[in-house]
Amino acid sequence: MQNSPKPALSSQHRLRRVEGRHNPLVKQLRQAFSRAELTESGDCAIEGLRILEEAIRSGLRFSAVFFRESAQDRAERLLPQIGAQVETLLLPDKLFDSLVPSESPQGVAALVRLKEFSLDDVLERLQLGPIVVLAGLQDPGNLGTILRSSEAFGSAGVVLGEGSVSPFNSKVVRGSAGSLFRLPIVHGRGKSASEKLEDISENLRRKGVRLTATSSHKGTSLDQADLKGPSAIFFGNEGAGLPREVMAKMDEFISIPHIQQVESLNAGVAASIVLYEAARQRRSYR
Repeated sequence: MQNSPKPALSSQHRLRRVEGRHNPLVKQLRQAFSRAELTESGDCAIEGLRILEEAIRSGLRFSAVFFRESAQDRAERLLPQIGAQVETLLLPDKLFDSLVPSESPQGVAALVRLKEFSLDDVLERLQLGPIVVLAGLQDPGNLGTILRSSEAFGSAGVVLGEGSVSPFNSKVVRGSAGSLFRLPIVHGRGKSASEKLEDISENLRRKGVRLTATSSHKGTSLDQADLKGPSAIFFGNEGAGLPREVMAKMDEFISIPHIQQVESLNAGVAASIVLYEAARQRRSYR
């Protein structure tokens, strides 16, 4: 007579209650959120039911999942989709709330391992669409929007120049709606924005990539620009724009025509419009 298989543990039984602030995983989550950086082991802190579901859908590897005590019902929904080897912690409400940046926590957070990409990885995807290069972009909402639009309209990937907001900022993660988990993103460290962008510009030009930048006041009108070929589109800082050294390396400037005169478009909106036009041109060309 065969032994009956043991019933799987319920999601509730997988949860390990943690009370202390000095638990190593609790400390990692707190630091990752507060510093908007990866942990030493390379994990990104994420928060919210929808974002965790996007991470699962994107095939990311979870290191730990944290549940607010009053939100244990979330565990029944999420844990069956997460490997049994993943640490799952149950935290008192007050402790959980002190760790996450949201003013109205949804009761679930996690540490996940993001995929790493190089500029060469992005270049291999140029047949999909233009590379987006960001110089000193500082608003997390803008970056989240650009990542989301870059995935939606077929960008090859996004390169962040030094001085740009961290892609691991919680507002960027939330604003990207999961695109951060799937889109190739290259982020540099240790150099000034202009130096690194100059290096990137030279590397792209050697690969036969056309360098284009947006301008609010001059350049080829977007509806007249040719965005069908291998190209990289540079977007500058919200206030200062692109460094002069980088502007000098551009092959073309493009402007978005306005029906009514305004000072300038939001960086996230401008990038989305340009990416849509690039996708439209490629679709028509094919």
